[in-house]
Amino acid sequence: MRVVVTGATGFIGSALVAALRARGDAIVALTRDPDRARRALGEVEAVAADLESPGPWQAALEGADAIVHLAGESIGGKRWDARQKQVLRDSRIESARNLVDAIAKLAARPRVLVSASGADYYAFSSGPAEFDDDEVTEADPPADTFLGRLCRDWEAAARAAEPLGVRVVCMRTGLVLGGGGALARMTTPFKLFAGGRIGSGRQWMSWIHHADVVAAYTAAVHDERYAGPLNLVAGSVRNADFSAALGKALHRPSWLPVPGFALRAAVGELSEYLLNGRNVVPRKLEQLGFTWQHRELAEALASSV
Repeated sequence: MRVVVTGATGFIGSALVAALRARGDAIVALTRDPDRARRALGEVEAVAADLESPGPWQAALEGADAIVHLAGESIGGKRWDARQKQVLRDSRIESARNLVDAIAKLAARPRVLVSASGADYYAFSSGPAEFDDDEVTEADPPADTFLGRLCRDWEAAARAAEPLGVRVVCMRTGLVLGGGGALARMTTPFKLFAGGRIGSGRQWMSWIHHADVVAAYTAAVHDERYAGPLNLVAGSVRNADFSAALGKALHRPSWLPVPGFALRAAVGELSEYLLNGRNVVPRKLEQLGFTWQHRELAEALASSV
């Protein structure tokens, strides 16, 4: 297949490109820096693209069998002021709209568009102590939070391709464990013997191993049964249990909790997503018969740190 990938040099994108190439797929990377993409990814067709604006890059979609849309500003890169929130939205939603607008004009349209999304689509758990055990599946509605609305609108922009005859898959991804990404930042306090739970530690955390993310995206590109939203997680655990498992994987203690007030002071609104959570389960992936390489948290962390 000819597969167009945005965000191809990122944490997930670079591994996905390697997996698709190993299957024999030809890759077109839409990127702000084609030279860097070629150096990082090897034998790919790299096309200069500012995805937030229509442009000549849209012609690169001609002849594509599949599009994977991973591009987006890092959620945790900067403190969320009004400007940064707009950057986060535009980098996801405007780019998805421009991809779909380009698809609409193609003589031959791709068979599938696989778009990133997030498990923060869903509302925080509610119930006793604000942390209940209710399982959250793909049937649950979006949250009326900043990230909930962002994911909702991001998915809506991608799913506008469905009336064009394109199969659309939206990957509602949890914390990705692997040799990079958010986990790399989380391990630093533990390595300094200062790691521990966040807040009460009772909030749920949904997680998945990097290798399983790549496998699920690869399956979504090639398997026509994959469609609509999918919870891209292996499961969910309490933050205190996650912290204890991470400390054990690093051979470090997990004893110093991060108070909620300190986290709020440090990162502002983002702290609410770290202090709260939901018990997200991969209902549709299980129904599809997806096989995880790393379903146990302790083993997944041991292979990631």
